[in-house]
Amino acid sequence: MTELDERMMELEVRLAFIDDTVNGLSSADAEIARRLDLLERAMRDLRSDLVNMRAGLGSDPATEPPPPHY
Repeated sequence: MTELDERMMELEVRLAFIDDTVNGLSSADAEIARRLDLLERAMRDLRSDLVNMRAGLGSDPATEPPPPHY
């Protein structure tokens, strides 16, 4: 095997490693994007729940039904 063949082989090995790394990073990026989307949805839901709870705190006690123990 000539020096040129050895260098070519080394470059092919490096390229295969880089290609595998890029594919792995692409998969990781897709998973992170999916998780971020889920977290953003959960945050929106929690924010909506908080707004609804705050609105309920300001209601008039006279319009509230009596507690079950009365």
